[in-house]
Amino acid sequence: MSIERFNSMVGNDRLSSRQVDELIGIARGVAADGTLNQSEVEFLQKWLAASVDRSDQPIIRVLYDRINAVLSDGIVDEDECQDLLTTLNAFSSRDFELGEVLKATTLPVCDPAPKLDFDGRTYCFTGVFNFGQRKACEAAVSERGGRCGSLTQKTDVLVIGLYATESWKHSSFGNKILKAADMRAQGVPIAIVSEQHWAGHL
Repeated sequence: MSIERFNSMVGNDRLSSRQVDELIGIARGVAADGTLNQSEVEFLQKWLAASVDRSDQPIIRVLYDRINAVLSDGIVDEDECQDLLTTLNAFSSRDFELGEVLKATTLPVCDPAPKLDFDGRTYCFTGVFNFGQRKACEAAVSERGGRCGSLTQKTDVLVIGLYATESWKHSSFGNKILKAADMRAQGVPIAIVSEQHWAGHL
């Protein structure tokens, strides 16, 4: 390896590390009060736009794509703010590793995972999804004849988002997963599946 290539690689590593550290600081700042507003989301979009072409960090691309989708209609609604807040809190506390998927044994997913149908079935989503915002996931179900809603005794399938870690029980979406697992233990016929398994049936 040439010295020029080595120096370039080291420089890129330092740049990526610095960008992630800066993004963690920004995420903590905008999420500190427990809410997000339109101007904060737009500020994040501008920072990510300036960084995305200079970084090989997947979190920057994921957040940039997510925020662009949120702002595509020019308005950030309450659900979108909550989804982004969950993502920023998890990232800024280093609560999950982007691109790493929890092994099935660490989540109460069905094993073996069931075949999924959509027509007439009720789905609930929790966590942070690689597929897109929760609204995009719900739209994919609705387009196939299914329904979406909050977690109830009538929920057929709970889908857990791709980005999670060993600390999922203490995360903002852990309570929903634990509730679904408890329902299943009590005989409620609810399937708990990963985003990858769900997406494979679309």
